Amino acid sequence: MSNMTKHFSWVGSEESFVDKPSVIQLDHIEVGRYGGNSDAGQYKNEDGCLIWLNNEEDWEFTMILDAHNSAESAELVLAYLNKEKSHIETILSLPTNESFKSLEDKIVGLFQSKEFLAACQNVTGETACLIVARKDRYIWWFSVGDCVLYLFHPELVALGQLQVNQRHFYEWIGQVNTFERPVSCYTIGTKELRKGDNHLFLTTDGLIECPNEPYSNPADIYETLLKEESTVSLLKGIQHNNVRDSTTMVSWKVTISKEATKARNQ
Repeated sequence: MSNMTKHFSWVGSEESFVDKPSVIQLDHIEVGRYGGNSDAGQYKNEDGCLIWLNNEEDWEFTMILDAHNSAESAELVLAYLNKEKSHIETILSLPTNESFKSLEDKIVGLFQSKEFLAACQNVTGETACLIVARKDRYIWWFSVGDCVLYLFHPELVALGQLQVNQRHFYEWIGQVNTFERPVSCYTIGTKELRKGDNHLFLTTDGLIECPNEPYSNPADIYETLLKEESTVSLLKGIQHNNVRDSTTMVSWKVTISKEATKARNQ
């Protein structure tokens, strides 16, 4: 199965993209990266990103990371996820209802494992982590920290619903680690996609907390994504506003042909 799966993995310590916005295309997924402006004092990038997709089996598995103090915690999470690639691919080949439950068990089990927790004690710094899997007409997400997942669809936008998860501060994986606490703190969820075009968009907080806040409102991100070369526009927008923090974003559309859930009287 792995030879049908396209994959991409990167961490900011490999290439920082300071002063250099970058957009790459991995099949139907766009990845935008910007390390921040050196004029604002930036000199490194501690973000990370992982993408696996399998068009034949109709799924995508994506992750973004936003580390601080060093990129070591992001590097560690990427290394452990990449080691589990074949297992996660097998899980994503299961029927959707089984797949998401098994995915939850796998991800939480990995981060709670003694080996991973011991490795976390040997890194400098911590990372936020957002994982999003899409299979068929559903998405599943797992989040520690303050990265954001948006789902843009006209029916949801009309009701003011654009952001899927809530940002949670003081949650990390790494030297300070939620999975070492008596109770691990993270958020997890599933959501049905609507009929038509669904635009999934993940971002680290450099986009949201940019000076002058051009994209702090999800509606402003949505309006930009309606334009051509939208990912380039977002990155140039934060560059123009002299952002210091690095930003990593993952963007793709899923077109659903089946009707989604509606009330009986709609």
